[in-house]
Amino acid sequence: MNLLLLEDADFIAADRVRLEGRRLKHLHEVHRAEEGDSLRVGRLGGQMGQGRLLSLDAACAELEVSFDQPPPAKLPLTLLLALPRPKMLRRVFQTVAAMGVPRLVLLNSYRVEKSFWQTPFLEPAAIREQLILGLEQARDTVLPEVVIEKRFKPFVEDRLPQLAAGTLGLVGHPGNHPPCPRAVNEPITLAIGPEGGWIPYEVEKLHEAGLQPVQLGERILRVETAVTALLARLF
Repeated sequence: MNLLLLEDADFIAADRVRLEGRRLKHLHEVHRAEEGDSLRVGRLGGQMGQGRLLSLDAACAELEVSFDQPPPAKLPLTLLLALPRPKMLRRVFQTVAAMGVPRLVLLNSYRVEKSFWQTPFLEPAAIREQLILGLEQARDTVLPEVVIEKRFKPFVEDRLPQLAAGTLGLVGHPGNHPPCPRAVNEPITLAIGPEGGWIPYEVEKLHEAGLQPVQLGERILRVETAVTALLARLF
């Protein structure tokens, strides 16, 4: 936890917060904090600043806080991602939040197993929990928007063209495609498929919506690795 992320319910006064639970445990076990210590803090959806630890015991911690720094800028990106397998989904949420993706669309694909959509990790509270872990890692305060689209064809035909308008549309897909561009200085709409890749029909529909296939080479990457590699290359 590189940022102590605070929510409205934590505030007991305009400049004072009380913490319990996971963050209190982290202060004890990881920070090994003591009264008087200064810690980096951020208000969820707001600014970042400093907190001074006023008291700390087994039950709670109280901090005096002030905020004077904006969070880091988000990437100019909309990320479309075929729903990963549940055990990978939590890590993907953290990665997306940590790397500054402002909008994530989880999309169905032929190679996405139907059972994946039943995972409890898609519950709003579970998504939020993982996004917050990513924000704490990267020192950010603004939650990404997560949109769930369970029907590929209606989304790609009816909503994606407008979503991708005015952006550089790309489909990460292994094959005989141009290399993924580097250090792009314009907004991007990027679609990444499941571990087996998009099927040809899906690539064609994405192309019709304005997204051009690109590749990173011959190696087939796990979804979480492909997300990191593509975003690092593009930005």
